[in-house]
Amino acid sequence: GLFTGHLELREDALEALGLAVLVVAADDSVMPQTIESINHAKAANVPIIVAINKIDKPTANPQKVRTELLQHEVFVESMGGEVLDVEVSAKNHTNLDKLLEAILLQAEILDLKANSNRTAEGTVVEAELDRGRGAVATILVQKGTLTPGQIIVAGDQWGRVRALVNDKGEHVKSAGPSTPVEVLGLSGTPAAGDKFAVVENESRAREISEYRQRLAREKMVARQSGSRGSLEQMMSQLHASGMKEFPLVIKGDVQGSIEAIAGALEKLGTDEVRARVVHSGAGGITESDISLAEASNAAIIGFNVRANKQARDAAERAGIEIRYYNIIYDLVDDVKAAMSGLLSPERRETFLGNAEILEVFNITKVGKVAGCRVTEGKVERGVGVRLVRDNVVIHEGKLKTLKRFKDEVSEVQAGQECGMAFENYEDIRAGDTIECFRVEHITRTL
Repeated sequence: GLFTGHLELREDALEALGLAVLVVAADDSVMPQTIESINHAKAANVPIIVAINKIDKPTANPQKVRTELLQHEVFVESMGGEVLDVEVSAKNHTNLDKLLEAILLQAEILDLKANSNRTAEGTVVEAELDRGRGAVATILVQKGTLTPGQIIVAGDQWGRVRALVNDKGEHVKSAGPSTPVEVLGLSGTPAAGDKFAVVENESRAREISEYRQRLAREKMVARQSGSRGSLEQMMSQLHASGMKEFPLVIKGDVQGSIEAIAGALEKLGTDEVRARVVHSGAGGITESDISLAEASNAAIIGFNVRANKQARDAAERAGIEIRYYNIIYDLVDDVKAAMSGLLSPERRETFLGNAEILEVFNITKVGKVAGCRVTEGKVERGVGVRLVRDNVVIHEGKLKTLKRFKDEVSEVQAGQECGMAFENYEDIRAGDTIECFRVEHITRTL
């Protein structure tokens, strides 16, 4: 299905899927990403099933959603159209069986069948760099059956399938048509929407991968040289058009969000100024990103990721500011404001300190408590905290407890050990970092 969070499933991927499930929140109705998803589905000429989610909320208004969908030419059955709609609550599992029934019914009418007795083909839904597991791609098998040990090419990356993991985190022996699985063993992260296919041997896989990487590089060089040209051309273009460039280095947690950010920033350009993404990639911010930003005079943006210690030190030496975001709209608004030279005073985070989790203890009636050492700065109670795993933000919230020995304390300084537990969050592991920050209002600069 096509979920509003995954806009990067492009038309070609959608055509292969044959059916799109549009998830719309009943309490805030049709959002910009919903409209984009509708346009993708229409461009691919794929039938839509509307899942109106969050109907358990008191502010839910499913009828408003149906009426707003009319403006985008999505006519549900109750409004005299042919689009199936189901009111669901993912939280309470309400009507999820009816949604599955609607999907099966639509698939039967459209005669959507696939051959499972052939080599596997499909689409990459998402990809990320994971600690300990390397490059992990979430794929949807569309034809054939994929098994561990097979060699696949996904976009411009290749690899031998080390393991297949289903949505419950279980390792599976095979994945047939319409099965989404995580694939371990790729050489790098492919882009969301890329096709994948099984190939006969490693040399063939390497050959295809290298050819596609070369094509991508050539395209990038052409785009860069096309946008810059020679020094004289650049000067004459600047004088003639008054066009200014706003260079950016973007690092994100997953490939899909990076594509969405780059796409949103491209649309910001005016006749006078436009954003230029010098480099983008999945994973934490490294020293090489800092040196690239320094060389190209770019601002560094981290979306749900953090810079490692060396990168932070290098950024401080070079006087480069790294800005962190977890909401795409905030990021786009900030870049837009910076491009127009109007950065308004707004909420801003001040980094207080980092603590490394040495060990995790299970305590009855309390839950999981992390035994930590404060590695830099200090940790305070009552301020914001984040759990960071391999420079990627896993959770953001508040501390339930902060203890030194057996006493609750208000703050713990660098070099000291303490016990911490998050409110309503238990997935903590030894080796993770807890980042502590304070939110304040100051005038921003980029």
